[in-house]
Amino acid sequence: MPDKKLFLLTTALITIGIICSYTLSAYTVILFEYNNFHFVGRELFIAFVSIMLMWIISQLNPDIWLHRLGLTLFWGSIVLMLIMPFLPSFLVSEVGGAKRWIKIVGFSLAPVEFFKIGFVYFLAWSFSRKLGHHGGMGLFQEFKRFAPYAGLFVMVMFLIAIVQNDLGQVVVLSLTLAIMLFFAGSSLRFFFSLIMGAVGFFLLFIAMAPHRMGRILSWWASAQSTILAFFPESIAQHLRIANGEEAYQIGHSMNAIHNGGVWGTGLGNGTFKLGFLSEVHTDFVLAGIAEEFGFIGVLFVTFLFIALLHRLFKIANRSVEDIDYLFSLGVGLLITFAFMINAYGISGLTPIKGISVPFLSYGGSSMLASSIGIGMVLMLSKKIKYEPGDKK
Repeated sequence: MPDKKLFLLTTALITIGIICSYTLSAYTVILFEYNNFHFVGRELFIAFVSIMLMWIISQLNPDIWLHRLGLTLFWGSIVLMLIMPFLPSFLVSEVGGAKRWIKIVGFSLAPVEFFKIGFVYFLAWSFSRKLGHHGGMGLFQEFKRFAPYAGLFVMVMFLIAIVQNDLGQVVVLSLTLAIMLFFAGSSLRFFFSLIMGAVGFFLLFIAMAPHRMGRILSWWASAQSTILAFFPESIAQHLRIANGEEAYQIGHSMNAIHNGGVWGTGLGNGTFKLGFLSEVHTDFVLAGIAEEFGFIGVLFVTFLFIALLHRLFKIANRSVEDIDYLFSLGVGLLITFAFMINAYGISGLTPIKGISVPFLSYGGSSMLASSIGIGMVLMLSKKIKYEPGDKK
């Protein structure tokens, strides 16, 4: 039967996300004159659909449906992202000149969220068929073996980073690709070469977009005092930016975290959600939790994520087939990197990337896609045979 602990942990995080969508959306509700239950009602509906979908998928036969679902998500999302720029405005939502959401019966769905699950499946399926241990293979041969995947990823970067202007998702996907490739059997030398190449492309994309460069400089203006304190003054003076404009959102996010202290201000008593932090129930949900539930609340949420990731990686480790192992690992990596990038961003350790927290941030696409990914891993967990004495 499917892994009960993984299902319950996911449901617990979704439940916390519902609570956050109500208490942290207060200012947005007032500003746009929405009904008090506008956000929580929509989130509750998506949460119900997500949990039911996760449970239904978990009951399917993995030998039949994993491949069907995985490739459908992969190719279907690619087609949608390709045609979105050409769709009329009544079918897509446009933000900052980029069309990222498709409107469906009063809701907006982001194909990139579903693509991430399909992308992980495609990599797991392809790696398990065509890759293996490097076995002394030279660096050139490893790059030659990786070339088709590099071409695919260049297309992905174009669709997401250029067409949809969403570099944050490319960061998550590139990190997931690199780690999956390593566990699929590449050498450490190739792995680090790939990481260096990815960093180079990342810096190139930042340099190509003035707004991204401005965001980096804004973050550095806020973080430089803390970071440069660890450097000798002779080096720090060359790295310091004078009269830099500090990041408004990061500043208020850190103030919200500080205001929450250990125990928090209490449910509904946060103040930085009242116009200081915009859309705190989405990208800054962890800052909202830190203010209202304090360090203890953030610690509890982090514990739930760690427990969920432990179940995912345990299922991966006990999987017999390479494709099951790599897919379960990949889903865990997607959740890990999304959580870490968001947490580092709201605490000022890295620039804000606009990455939502799986299951907690308001938004149907992220919750639905993550639940589908968990449901597919639950489906695979039925194939695991525990030996007597093994801890389940």
